[in-house]
Amino acid sequence: MVSAPRLVIAAPASGSGKTTVATGLMAAFAARGLAVSPHKVGPDYIDPGYHSLATGRPGRNLDAYMCGPELIAPLFAHGSAGCDLAVVEGVMGLYDGASGQGELASTAQVAKLLRAPVVLVVDASSQSRSVAALVHGFASWDPEVRIGGVILNKVASDRHEALLRDALDESGLPVLGVLRRAPQVATPSRHLGLVPVAERGAEAVEAVRAMGERVRAGCDLDALMALARTAPALTDAPWEPAYASARGSYDAVRGPRPVVAVAGGAAFTFAYAEHAELLTAAGAEVVTFDPLRDEKLPTGTAGIVIGGGFPEVYAPELSANRPLRRAVTELARSGAPLAAECAGLLYLARELDGKPMCGVLDAEARMSERLTLGYRQAVAVSDSVLAVAGTRMRGHEFHRTVLEPGAGATPAWGLHQPERRVEGYVERGAHASYLHTHWAASPEVAQRFVAHCRAR
Repeated sequence: MVSAPRLVIAAPASGSGKTTVATGLMAAFAARGLAVSPHKVGPDYIDPGYHSLATGRPGRNLDAYMCGPELIAPLFAHGSAGCDLAVVEGVMGLYDGASGQGELASTAQVAKLLRAPVVLVVDASSQSRSVAALVHGFASWDPEVRIGGVILNKVASDRHEALLRDALDESGLPVLGVLRRAPQVATPSRHLGLVPVAERGAEAVEAVRAMGERVRAGCDLDALMALARTAPALTDAPWEPAYASARGSYDAVRGPRPVVAVAGGAAFTFAYAEHAELLTAAGAEVVTFDPLRDEKLPTGTAGIVIGGGFPEVYAPELSANRPLRRAVTELARSGAPLAAECAGLLYLARELDGKPMCGVLDAEARMSERLTLGYRQAVAVSDSVLAVAGTRMRGHEFHRTVLEPGAGATPAWGLHQPERRVEGYVERGAHASYLHTHWAASPEVAQRFVAHCRAR
């Protein structure tokens, strides 16, 4: 039984202030001494970094498209174990999900799967009584979604607040907070959204502190906690990486523990917490390295995992670290397992925006004006260190770069949504692709990768 009090922070649309409110609530409750479990609906990597800074715990994603609805409650239970409160930040508008697939991957679906009350964050600028109609529409659209209250954002004045409260009195939903119009808390953005926490250091700490103070001053924390406690217990067993990875057999974790080097630092910030947990459960010793600073791979490295991030921002610095680029190239040429997603794909290319990279792949990458974004259905084209040919997975693309050619002689994936194409590279032990995947949905990926590392 999982009985962690919980809230889902949602909004009618993107840009309403979900991230400020969710992160601020996490920080405010953590400042009260509570253990707060942070979660994010959807595939986003950046917001969970701010959540982690606010709570001191790993920010975790709940993605019903990539992981399947059946894993949402178990993953939530895994992340929230032992916590006093869980706060789940939604994605886009409350009822927005995977394109053309109904409620799949929407905040509403996740709220229902978690049986969690929803707090609706409303951008109240340029409206007064109409706010009641908007809130009524969202509250009545799906009777299985329980909206427990409203936080009004961008309120202009005391008079404006009074008008909004009067209107909402008729809706029957309580106003749980009011945030005045104010200069945005310093959370700068660029081509793929907010600048990640790892790149901002002390500035990010101050931004999260300011969010917490703003929310503490404007919201009724006691009422929000009381609402969170109305969530009923979940009967789903927590997801366990050891059982998921081993699939009921512990043979995979016996014997020497191969070192798997996982890229981190400011250039490679996109990673799901469950990936490292699955690698460890499959028998690996996971060691983080920073391609911007470290000139050597971790001692004894048998395989490398390079996730997403912003190598295009740091191309000169990554290129200047020649000793590490050579080490990666040499390990790849030896046939060692390499798993590279998006940013990792660019780092393994011959060059990025004219700057030399590792040269593991005979391809060139460059920035583009076009944003490639969306969920994908994929099938493995050939056997690799991650999957056997024919393996089906779901993933997500999110980049403003172009790789030429986009696929090698042996592609990594055949994609079937929204159009049919092949993508990525399988060369020697390397599997490199733009596709982000969530290994909790296919834990055999980690087990297979570690097995290849152990076999070297």
